[in-house]
Order: sequence, then C-alpha cells, then structure tokens
Amino acid sequence: PEVVTQVAAQVIGNDAAITIGGMNGHFELNVYVPLIARNLLQSIGLLSSGPALAGDENGNFMIRLQGTAVITQDKLKSLNSSALGDLKALGFDAEVSNEIIPTATLTYFFNRNWAVELFCCFSKHSIDLNPPAAFAGLTGEVANAWIFPPIVTLQYHFTGMGPLKPYVGAGVQYIHFFRESTGANPLGASGVSMSDAFGPALQAGVDISLGNGWYLNADVKKSWLDTKVTWQNTVAGTVVAKDRLDPMT
Repeated sequence: PEVVTQVAAQVIGNDAAITIGGMNGHFELNVYVPLIARNLLQSIGLLSSGPALAGDENGNFMIRLQGTAVITQDKLKSLNSSALGDLKALGFDAEVSNEIIPTATLTYFFNRNWAVELFCCFSKHSIDLNPPAAFAGLTGEVANAWIFPPIVTLQYHFTGMGPLKPYVGAGVQYIHFFRESTGANPLGASGVSMSDAFGPALQAGVDISLGNGWYLNADVKKSWLDTKVTWQNTVAGTVVAKDRLDPMT
C-alpha cells in the first residue's frame, strides 16, 4: 500500500506539472516542453508497472487517469454596472465556456463497499458577454481564468455484479480561480477578479474490471456553486456579475 500511495502522489503531481507547463507556453514556442515530456514519460513508466505494484483487485488504493468534459451549465443570476445599473434587465447575458481536460483521481477503500475519492485537475475557462443589439460592440470574451477545482466524495461501491462495479458518492467541491485576465476586453476593463466557490457535489459511476487490478471507468459528477466576477474601470464603470456555475464533469 505504501508503494501504491507514493506512485499515486507522483502521478498526480506529474499531471499538475504538465498542466502548468502547458498553460505557460506561448503560441508554437513552449519552453516547458522538456518538463512536459519528462513528467509524461515518468507517469507512463510508473503506470506501466502497475500490475507489479497494484495488481490486487482487493487493494486499498485506486488511481484513475481520465479525459473529462467540464460542462459548466452556468446561469447568470445578476449583472450590474455602476454607470448603467441592471445590465441583465437591459438584455445582457454571459456564459462560461465548456472544456475537455485530462484529470486524475485517487480513491482509498475503507472496505469493499466504502471509499473516499479525491478528484484533481486544472482547467482554463473563458466568459463571453452577449449584449443586446444596441450594445453589440461589447460582444466577446470579457474574462478568462485558470481554475483548480478539487472534489472530495464519500462513495458506496456495489458488489456482487461480476466485473461491473457501480458506485455513487456525495461530497463537496472547491474552486480556486487564478491568473484572471480580461481576455479580448471589449469592456475596456483595467482588471478582473473572481471569488472562489464552494458547494455540494454528487457522483455516480461504474468500474469495469479488466483483471489484474486494471479497470475501465465511466463517471459523472454534478456540483452546485456560486461565484462573483468583478471588472474594474470599464466603459460602464464597475461591473459585477453573480453567476451560478453548477458544473457537470
């Protein structure tokens, strides 16, 4: 178990390093390519030795590497300007982008049925403003930011179904926003800030055993979170948006 824990920690750390290296690259020139390549190859090497390290299907730990669609399902609750008042009442709307990203999870099993899972990744999202026709010049990307959105869930795994091992879970998600930018900046803002978010999360999924401790996995999570975005010194003064993110991953 100690060896598996160390492998899990290293793979999740490598995933974070690869993401940060990618987000710091500029256009075709990315000076972080050596870092990305080294960490990717190390993760492949560690995981390829998985059957020797973690081949016991009754082990305490499970590591998953996944491709995950982050679907925000956001709803703009309010949008106010110090100069123009209620922009939502004037017909303004905004939406947060959806993304597909690499993710990693680490699950610890207390017994065959009960487990706790940590979901980890980094993702970059943008906010697009959709104004009414009279303000068409304000259309476009008004903000973007990187997010760190870990989810912790307590899971119940069903047994007695052969290779199929469905599960459900409940827990919480925290989203930290960083490297905020005004993007294309049709608002002419001097800066933008986003408040961190915290809320409940639900989960359902299934593991399909391939033997020797290896699995295929399908998983969906749903969270409910609110955030506040503030643009300073725009053409409409200070603009504040309150948004319900409610992401599905």
